[in-house]
Amino acid sequence: MKFFLDTAHVEEIREAAETGLIDGVTTNPSLVAKTGREYRGVLKEICSIVNGSISAEVMATEADQMVNEAQSLAGIHSNITIKIPMTGEGVKAAAKLVHLNIPVNMTLVFSPLQALICGKLGVDYVSPFVGRLDDISHVGMDLVQDIIQIYGNYEYDTEVIVASVRNPLHVLEAAQMGAHIATMPFTIFKQILKHPLTDIGVERFLSDAAKIPRS
Repeated sequence: MKFFLDTAHVEEIREAAETGLIDGVTTNPSLVAKTGREYRGVLKEICSIVNGSISAEVMATEADQMVNEAQSLAGIHSNITIKIPMTGEGVKAAAKLVHLNIPVNMTLVFSPLQALICGKLGVDYVSPFVGRLDDISHVGMDLVQDIIQIYGNYEYDTEVIVASVRNPLHVLEAAQMGAHIATMPFTIFKQILKHPLTDIGVERFLSDAAKIPRS
């Protein structure tokens, strides 16, 4: 399973990348806006830190404009993947980008049928937003399970990115289901590295170690 970081803060990305566990990064205009920095500059710096898929979302809403913007963003670095929203215009744009061999991550996916369309298009990634489904009293991870089953039925190559991850259990369930990728905020990434019993064990070892006579 691949771990992606869902952030545009390069300090977080640098720290997480030091663990050797980060396989890619997902961003969007909202995340970049929180940094107060220019969009393309942030993407370039992220690409210099992580050698993997870096998702950059288009801001256009019409297909032709999406394609033009996508081509410009793809020129930043060979690792750039274009995030396209799952709309009618987005589907048209994605079809053209697949034809142009530009990697695509279809985002804001909330139903199995939307994911089926993504698989038929042949995009590289599909991003079901599990946390936002949980917010409206749906079980978001059920969507992931449905997508994995559908893709298995038809042997689609599209990889499933479990997105809108809100807690470590989302990551655990994604792994148990066989999802290809979980993209998570830095706070969640730090949580999955830790366990209170590990911390207690380390403290006990250090306390005992201090009692060992020094030669």
